[in-house]
Amino acid sequence: MIYSDNDTIAAIATAMSDAGIGIIRVSGPQAVQIVDNCYLNVGKKHDLLFHAPNTIQYGYICNQKEEILDEVMVSVMKAPHSYTREDVVEVNCHGGMMIMNDVLQVILNAGCRLAQPGEFTKRAFLNGRIDLAKAEAVMDIISATNEFALHNSQKQLRGNISREVIAMRKEILYEMAFIESALDDPENYDLTGYPEKLRNKLKSVSEKCRNLIDTSEEGKIRKEGISTVIVGKPNSGKSSLLNILTGEERAIVTEIAGTTRDVIEETVRIDDIVLHVTDTAGIRQTQDTIEKIGVEKAKKYAEDADLILYMIDSTREIDAEDNEIIRMISGKKLIILLNKCDLENEIRVNEQDIIRLINQECGGIYELQPENSCFYHITNKDQRIPMIKTSMLDQKGIDLLKKSVSELFLHGEIVPKEEMYITNVRHKNALQRAYESMMLVMKSIDDGMSEDFFAIDLMNCYQALGEIIGEDIGEDLVDEIFSKFCMGK
Repeated sequence: MIYSDNDTIAAIATAMSDAGIGIIRVSGPQAVQIVDNCYLNVGKKHDLLFHAPNTIQYGYICNQKEEILDEVMVSVMKAPHSYTREDVVEVNCHGGMMIMNDVLQVILNAGCRLAQPGEFTKRAFLNGRIDLAKAEAVMDIISATNEFALHNSQKQLRGNISREVIAMRKEILYEMAFIESALDDPENYDLTGYPEKLRNKLKSVSEKCRNLIDTSEEGKIRKEGISTVIVGKPNSGKSSLLNILTGEERAIVTEIAGTTRDVIEETVRIDDIVLHVTDTAGIRQTQDTIEKIGVEKAKKYAEDADLILYMIDSTREIDAEDNEIIRMISGKKLIILLNKCDLENEIRVNEQDIIRLINQECGGIYELQPENSCFYHITNKDQRIPMIKTSMLDQKGIDLLKKSVSELFLHGEIVPKEEMYITNVRHKNALQRAYESMMLVMKSIDDGMSEDFFAIDLMNCYQALGEIIGEDIGEDLVDEIFSKFCMGK
C-alpha cells in the first residue's frame, strides 16, 4: 500500500518545553526544497539540494527577508531511506518554545502544511515501512510509564507480535487455498481424511492464539497499572494507609472521623506493578451535605475499581455500615485489612466475625483458611480474598499487603525477557475473534459439515488476524488509531 498524498508536512517533533534542542520534522516530496528556501549555510547560500543524503549540515534558518532566526543543524534523508519512506528533513534548533514556533512557522509559510497527530508514523505505515502493530508500538514506547511497558513495546516494535500473527495467517491461508483448490478440482485433490488433519492444524494454531489472549489481562495490569480504591468506615485508617504507600503525608490524619471528604488520588509502585490509589471518604450515614457527596463518590469509585482495599477498624464492632460495604464490594478483587491490631486490649472484631459478615451478605459459601496468625484467606470456588491484620501505627502487615497484590494480579513475579504480552485492547479483540472462528471450524468438523463451511470461518479468522498488522482494515479505523498519537510523531 503506497501513500499517495503529495502534501509536504511539518511539525515540532520534540516536547513543547524549554530545552537545549528542539527538532522540527518535515516530510514529503518537497521537503528538501522547502527547507532549503529557509536555510542559509555559513556562506549565506541555499545549498541543501546539493548535499548527499543522510548527512547533517550547519547553518541558519531565515525568514523571507533572509533575516537569521536561529543557528541550526539540518539533517537530510532521502526516500526511501527515512522514517516515512519519503524525503525527510529535520531541523535541529534551540529548544525554547518561542524559537521552535518561529522556525516552524517560517517552514510552513514556505509551502508545508502542519502535520496531523501521528501523521509521520501513519505515512510510515501506509508506505509499507512498518505494519500497524509496530506503528502502535511507537506510541506505546513514548507513553510507557514503567520498565515492563517500555520493554514490551520495544519487543512489539521489533516485530514479536507481527511475526506470531503472520505465522498464524500463513497456516490459515494454506488451508484456505487447499480447500478452494479441492472444491474447484476434486479429481486432483483428495479430501479423504482432510477434516481430521485440519483439526490437528487448528488445534496447534488456536493454542498459540489462546496463549496470546491469556497474556492480555496481566499485560494490561503491568502496562497501565491497577485502579485501587481504599474503602471503609470513617477513622478506620484509610488515609494512614495512603500516606504509608506513598511515603509522604498526602492525606490528613486525625482522630476526628470524616476528615476525608473528597477523593485523593496517588500513583504507587509495588515491585513491577503500578497502583493508581484513591483514598475515599469514610462510608457512613451522615447529615453533612459535603460528607454525603464524598460518600457517594466513594461508592462510585469502588464500583469502577480493579482492586478494593477494605479497611476495618478492629476496635469497633461490626454494624450495618459494614454490611452495606460488603454488599457494595461483593464480587470485586478484594483485600481485607483488619486494622489497629496493635491495640490488643481494645480488639472487638476478629477473623471469625469477618467470615460471618461475608457469609451473611454473600450466601454462606466462604471458608476461612489461616496462613498464620496475621494472614488469612477467605475462599470459595471462584474467589480468594486475602485478609491481613495490620497496624498503620507501626506499619505491620504492609509487606503482606504488597505480596497479596502481586499474587492477585500476576501469574509470577519474574517476567521472562523474551515473553510477549498483549497490552493493546484492539489486538486482544482481534485475536479473540480469530480464536472463535477457529472454534467454529472445529465444531463444523465435529458436526460433519462440508469443507465449504470450513472456508467461511477460516476466512473470518484470517481477516481478524490481519487487522492486527493492518491488513483488511478500514480507513476510518486507521485514522482513529493515529489520531491518538502525539503531534510530530
